[in-house]
Amino acid sequence: MRIDILTVLPELLDSPLNHSILKRAVASGVAELVVHNIRDYSTQKHQQVDDYSFGGGAGMVLAIEPIDRLLTKLKGERTYDEIIFMTPDGERFNQPIANGLSILNNIIILCGHYKGIDQRIREHLITREISIGDYVLTGGELAAAIVADAVIRLLPGAISDETSALMDSFQDHLLAPPVYTRPAEYKGWKVPDILLSGNHKGIEAWRHDQSVERTKRLRPDLFEGNPQ
Repeated sequence: MRIDILTVLPELLDSPLNHSILKRAVASGVAELVVHNIRDYSTQKHQQVDDYSFGGGAGMVLAIEPIDRLLTKLKGERTYDEIIFMTPDGERFNQPIANGLSILNNIIILCGHYKGIDQRIREHLITREISIGDYVLTGGELAAAIVADAVIRLLPGAISDETSALMDSFQDHLLAPPVYTRPAEYKGWKVPDILLSGNHKGIEAWRHDQSVERTKRLRPDLFEGNPQ
């Protein structure tokens, strides 16, 4: 899978994309992550990529020309399944969306900045708009890193135990059960006996019950309409 991220501040993505699972996935060839600086496609003096908003108002707007030029170049090199714009008014990102994106071959993620992007980009060049929550960030870079992380960790070979991703929270509209490790007792706080029993069927049943209970208590919105 290849993910191209378009941004005016590529340095914001250096750390989140170059450590842990994402770094290993790229190094092993499971995924390809390419960050593009939109400024490199500007024909303006000083690589300017923004301008004042027609009609007035505060804030600068990302211009259409350099973004279209970059998208045209990329689409001339390969076929893209989705061109995603990270925006607070997009569809709310969740695990099913991550699952769906993980089976695609190539996607582009455009990071907004300043006041926003020229609406014509959204109308004519973008295929999908995604939000990570009902709040506003300085730019779309951190949101893009979140989407890339959530998607790439699902790819076969990205994590050593592939069944682990299938047991994550939200995969079955349930939160993950609590987990424990050694020591079995610490300051009088004990690990549940069932986890030490070796009864694998009993352990799986306990974990399922715990997931159901935690989801009902902490995220009833997930549980409603998806009874387990």
